[in-house]
Amino acid sequence: MHVSFAFGIKYDTLTVKADGSGERWQLERPYTEDFMLKRKFYDRLVTWKNTKKQSCLLVKGARQIGKTFIIDLFGQENYKSYVCINFVERPQAKDIFDGELTAEEIYKRMTLVFPSIKFIIGDTLIFLDEIQECPNARAALKFLAIDDRYDVIASGSLLGISYREVPSIPVGYEKQVEMHSLDFEEYLWAVNYGDDKIAILKQYFEKKEKIPAVIHETMLKHLREYIVVGGMPAVVNTFVEQKHFGLVQEEQQKILVSYFDDISKYASNTEKPKVKNCYLSVPRQLAKENKKFQFSIVEKKATARKYENSIEWLRDANFVMLCHNVSTPSFPLSAYEKEEQYKLYLSDIGLLVSLYGFDMKKAIIDDTLSGNAKGGIYENLIADMLRKKGYPLYYYRTENGSMEVEFLLSKDASVVPVEVKAGNGSTASLNSLLKREEIPYGYKLIAGNAGVNDKKTVLPLYMAMFL
Repeated sequence: MHVSFAFGIKYDTLTVKADGSGERWQLERPYTEDFMLKRKFYDRLVTWKNTKKQSCLLVKGARQIGKTFIIDLFGQENYKSYVCINFVERPQAKDIFDGELTAEEIYKRMTLVFPSIKFIIGDTLIFLDEIQECPNARAALKFLAIDDRYDVIASGSLLGISYREVPSIPVGYEKQVEMHSLDFEEYLWAVNYGDDKIAILKQYFEKKEKIPAVIHETMLKHLREYIVVGGMPAVVNTFVEQKHFGLVQEEQQKILVSYFDDISKYASNTEKPKVKNCYLSVPRQLAKENKKFQFSIVEKKATARKYENSIEWLRDANFVMLCHNVSTPSFPLSAYEKEEQYKLYLSDIGLLVSLYGFDMKKAIIDDTLSGNAKGGIYENLIADMLRKKGYPLYYYRTENGSMEVEFLLSKDASVVPVEVKAGNGSTASLNSLLKREEIPYGYKLIAGNAGVNDKKTVLPLYMAMFL
């Protein structure tokens, strides 16, 4: 695992002894603000560098999740020559990709726009940032991959929206990977939990053992903080540095404004208000006992036909996650997907909570929240955690509503149901599914402690990071 850096940091320490286990948890807290967030995505970049064969890397993901920062760090640490071209900051760089798109011509035109550029065969990284602003650059990836003298990474925030403008998608010559905001484990790193402490937690998960009370309560506290802070790097940095939830809310509002600016800039004139209204309806959708996304909550008497393009826009922009219902809880889940029935979750749990207003933060931190809103928020939390683990999102609900399980995972060619309880309610639907021979086991995620009951494993909500 790549280790991020901390420069000139002084620490105070708090030592806690776990109940009955003899484990000692030492939390290091920096006095200064001079630190960098550790991200798992760095290792994916290293793996690509070591295994690529005539392919460029295309990094997709929502705006402000840290794509540029981590690729910049990777380029500076792993290449003798690193070239970063941002098509938003330097729109004149688009001229490089006008005309003939052979690698030779492209590299020659780069030297005209950037005279001090240095090319070292086999040891140069070229980073094309905000590539959605230059469709010809996306088409050129094929020829740069075939040339293969220099490594090329492209990144963009709205690639799903702008792909239609690309004259030729370089199929077979670009490896697409998706990056997300910080997951819960990365958040724990940010608040100075090392890999050794997380490894202790994972041992409890693997052994399905009850977690010592002091560790359990501490982790629930950090999970509630993660729910209100989320994983956007600027927000996490603000919280770690300032420990100020008001400033956290301000940073989240800035990000939401930038999202709405993107909608205004990139959505068609007819879609702009519909896209924004669909996005803003998600907190209301999750606060109700809805079993699928309801367009009537967006607008009275609205129909799917009117808003289906708006949902597609939000999905392609990575602003939301779709979780589809399936007709039967069987492998492969994609074969039984009900395209017209889905739940909608926001792609960052902190942004969802910020839309509810500042008072929601206090209710979550104080653990005084109850009702449907709490259940919806915790569902979005687990959807966020599962998506960042790489799982496609599915749920199961029968036509008559007699059975519903929040999430279904595919594991070893089998289906694993996951039921989410913000408290510790009953799990009749999960119990019913586990009676099926073809379903090997299932999970109940709760605010309580771990335990096992036949095929059902009960886990604290924060253990979803290990599923």
